[in-house]
Amino acid sequence: MVISNILGGLGNQMFQYAIGRAISLHTKQELKLDILEFDSYDLRNYELDVFNIQGQIASNFEIEKIKYRQVSFLKKIYYKIKKYDRPLSEKFYKEKFYYYDVDIARIKGDVYLFGYWQSEKYFDNCRDIISQDFTLKYPISKQSNHFEKMIQERPSISLHIRRGDYVNNQTTNSYHGICSLEYYKNTIQYMESKVDNPCFFIFSDDLRWAKENLDFIDNKVFIDLDDETPDHEEMYLMSQCKHNIIANSSFSWWGAWLNQNEEKIVVAPKQWFNDPAIDTGDLIPKSWIRL
Repeated sequence: MVISNILGGLGNQMFQYAIGRAISLHTKQELKLDILEFDSYDLRNYELDVFNIQGQIASNFEIEKIKYRQVSFLKKIYYKIKKYDRPLSEKFYKEKFYYYDVDIARIKGDVYLFGYWQSEKYFDNCRDIISQDFTLKYPISKQSNHFEKMIQERPSISLHIRRGDYVNNQTTNSYHGICSLEYYKNTIQYMESKVDNPCFFIFSDDLRWAKENLDFIDNKVFIDLDDETPDHEEMYLMSQCKHNIIANSSFSWWGAWLNQNEEKIVVAPKQWFNDPAIDTGDLIPKSWIRL
């Protein structure tokens, strides 16, 4: 059995599912998802159930069996009383570094995966299956459908601006940072040199800022959806654009990756994190442009 720990926002959850799915296919094992941490995680909710995914939710018994070293009942009580962390089993596989881990391919038998796994190299050999798994279970809203028709009728380019916690949370800001206005000006210039009469569809969790600062874009549409519109509909709309400009965000990464246009142009930021020492060489697919 392959169990993948699921935590974080939608983009992170999709990476965690994708590696688990790829390993389960390679090793011909059942995939289960551990979503227990959402019980105590206030920032995000489990969201993968909007897709046609194949993994089932792991039971407490299944998690216990694979994640932790097997000890006696009395020993379990002792750890709980002392508030000690349970010893992890040899089947617990934690992400070692940010770039692609070649040892993943050697996994056999039961495994519990813990990490973010942000590289398509973990699942590119089953790309069609992952793409199918991430199709939507349910129809999108009328409002989203309205924007989808506009996207399909024009030389559409999605442009994602991630602010929100990247700006408001000091810890998150110090780690991730935000894409500069200069980055967006450069990407617009690049796209305009490659695409005739492009129309830029602006996605952001801070549309007010976007409307105040993107006056240098002539042909643009702001994706202004109701607050009740779920995140996956925005990601879906990104994927329907012919080309994509992404932020340093796994959310728009997936919006671009799920874009089925064989001639798509995807532009991503050269600097993904504030710390340039973090190796993101495997994060961005080779066919994408980094500016």
